[in-house]
Amino acid sequence: MKTAIYQKQTIDLAKLARDQFQKIYLAGKNDELRCSVCNEKVRLFLGIQNNPHFFHVHSPEKQCSEPITPAVNVEEEQHYIERNGFKIPQGRTITATPIDLELFKPAKHIEYTVPFKQAFGEIHQEYPPYLQQLAENGTILDQSQAAAVMETEGSLLVLAGAGSGKTRVLTARTAYMLNEKDVDPGSIMLVTFTSKAATEMKNRLLSYPNMKREKINRIVTGTFHSIFYRILMFHDGGNWSSDKLLKKEWQRDKILKAAGKELNLSEKEFAYDLVMQQIGFWKNSLLFPNEVKPATEWEEKAKFLYRKYEEYKQLEGLFDFDDMLVGCFQLLSTTPALLEQYQNRFHYFLIDEFQDINKVQYELIKLLSGKHRNVCAVGDDDQAIYSFRGSDPTYLLEFERDFPYAKMVTLDQNYRSSHEIVAAANQMIAANKVRRIKKMKAQFSSEVLPLLFFPHDEEEEATMIVTDIQEQIAKGANPGDFAILYRTNAASRAVFERLAGSNLPFKIDQDAEAFYDRYIVRSALSFLRASLNEDDPQALADILPLLFLKQTVLKDIKAESILKDCSFLEALSHLKTAHAFQEKKLKKAVVIIRGLKHLSPISAIEKIEKDIGFLDFLKKRGNESSKLEKGSDDLKDLKVAAKSFTSIEALLVHAEHMSAMNKEIKNLSKHFTDAISLSTIHRAKGLEYHTVYMVGAVDGSLPHDFALDAYRNGDFTALEEERRLFYVAMTRAKEQLYISAPSSRRGKKATCSRFLAPINKKKKANS
Repeated sequence: MKTAIYQKQTIDLAKLARDQFQKIYLAGKNDELRCSVCNEKVRLFLGIQNNPHFFHVHSPEKQCSEPITPAVNVEEEQHYIERNGFKIPQGRTITATPIDLELFKPAKHIEYTVPFKQAFGEIHQEYPPYLQQLAENGTILDQSQAAAVMETEGSLLVLAGAGSGKTRVLTARTAYMLNEKDVDPGSIMLVTFTSKAATEMKNRLLSYPNMKREKINRIVTGTFHSIFYRILMFHDGGNWSSDKLLKKEWQRDKILKAAGKELNLSEKEFAYDLVMQQIGFWKNSLLFPNEVKPATEWEEKAKFLYRKYEEYKQLEGLFDFDDMLVGCFQLLSTTPALLEQYQNRFHYFLIDEFQDINKVQYELIKLLSGKHRNVCAVGDDDQAIYSFRGSDPTYLLEFERDFPYAKMVTLDQNYRSSHEIVAAANQMIAANKVRRIKKMKAQFSSEVLPLLFFPHDEEEEATMIVTDIQEQIAKGANPGDFAILYRTNAASRAVFERLAGSNLPFKIDQDAEAFYDRYIVRSALSFLRASLNEDDPQALADILPLLFLKQTVLKDIKAESILKDCSFLEALSHLKTAHAFQEKKLKKAVVIIRGLKHLSPISAIEKIEKDIGFLDFLKKRGNESSKLEKGSDDLKDLKVAAKSFTSIEALLVHAEHMSAMNKEIKNLSKHFTDAISLSTIHRAKGLEYHTVYMVGAVDGSLPHDFALDAYRNGDFTALEEERRLFYVAMTRAKEQLYISAPSSRRGKKATCSRFLAPINKKKKANS
């Protein structure tokens, strides 16, 4: 059905403005829609697979015969008045057809296709005895995997594409060395990037023939941090005891904030979390305070805090996680006899996720392997997505530079994803200039091409995704089959809210901050809270930095409130500062804040943005933080959310509810075994799901704004990493991949991601 009654007007989907679909969808959920024929309750269907339509709530299959509505001549229907000889159109109702009506764009499969050829990795026919045992035990290796397993002497680079079975290769290679080559397990170092991966590899080894626990326990296995911290503890336990480790973020934050007082940096306003991230980047790049060359005023401040942070730790005998690697590197570099001892002990190094290695990790491996040069590096440069941590795919791309006699094996069989997904991912990533050429081959075809769908904005995008998941679960799918992936945590706001309002189980990253708890969002909402309650001390405290006031004035405001017998907000207008112009601005701000309560939420936020100086604050903060933080645009995201509410009270209640839900879902996530996964693409790396929804595939989101800015300034490296991020997201899907390209983002017209171009056109016959 294409028509329904809303507020005594007939809604015709063929004439409904595109930005009104979500509003009508919500009206249906609130039982405000009626069938135009039988007057029963109806709702609007907004999904991916089928076009929007109205359906009866209690009998979805019921179809009422709608009267045929004649085509509307907009020119005739429009009401005009004459003014100075011109015909001026008057306001239209929601049922009128706009001249520039944006029509619903149905979902479509990608254009790019290549024929599927059964391409199981060729099986190695002449297995050595132990590999035959592995095969009989169920661990069958294709020819490339077997070649990587048997190449045990000298350096080896294993290019392990997405879904190619790199864990199988690493563990089978280790077992092969122990059983076929009789290598001493104590001479092997197996390095992973997560404790979970290390545990998984040990468990996999235990399942192989002739592998006893005591033999596996003699292999030095673990993350870079765990292995090299053990070395530090053994040789210098007094200085590196665990009670001296700064384990908690608040401990490191406290040191930085104390140092920041010397520069009069505001604890609330200055981005100390980003400084800590920058310090970690410098340390992992082996750049010490005296070697840092600041490029901006913000980096100048960060360098000062870095120096003070290091001085404090040294004075107090403390260390952080980054110091474990830096400290071990310095210990081995300055103690030749100790280095030689470890070089004699370790003959073989197996390094997982080599594309994610940073400078200090690479230098440690170079030091330790200097004598025997038996380094097996396993990784995929197409999945290098952690440059913000200091990771550098150059070490994988230029492996032969430091290991000149290295051999290379490419694992090009994808055992995870369908041919349709693999072929599209191959075509998309091929646009990167700096990469090792490889083309993955799938083992099966689902005969279902990845699907592009085109919501109007973030709100409708979330509705369409959740509707689609509900449909698939109703047909027998499990919640755990689905993952919704996004570029940044802020992009999860709408889909989180839609899932929170459903009865579907879902889980989120444990460190994902609730949208309404984000600093900029919380600050903007504080103006609204102060407008409703002029004596809210927390709201007042939160808005002070945005009025360029320090927290110390709060006690003056409270005192003034008592003396003048007025509200805290009123007392703000009586505050005496060192500058007359600032006092004048405060008086004006108080009047504006008071008036916010009479506005709609969206109008109130726009007034805060323009009339109170919030934009000036954001520009100042943006200049003092990373490009990534500056690009997150939380205020624009809040304005999108605010459009769904008619009153400030309703928005504030919703914000509190969603923050509480975030905490509740995190607690519940620990117990969920079958739940929809919400995750950033970075966090989803290494995981796989039957069905994946990629959110926000538009320029500015993926690729991110900061990468586009860098590209416009002649630097394409960030854009290539964004393309790798897109590739990682695509290759998490096993059978179904849905990519969302909304036509509007943060209230502005959006352009489909440039990464979609290669897969949105048909393959040429001769290519």
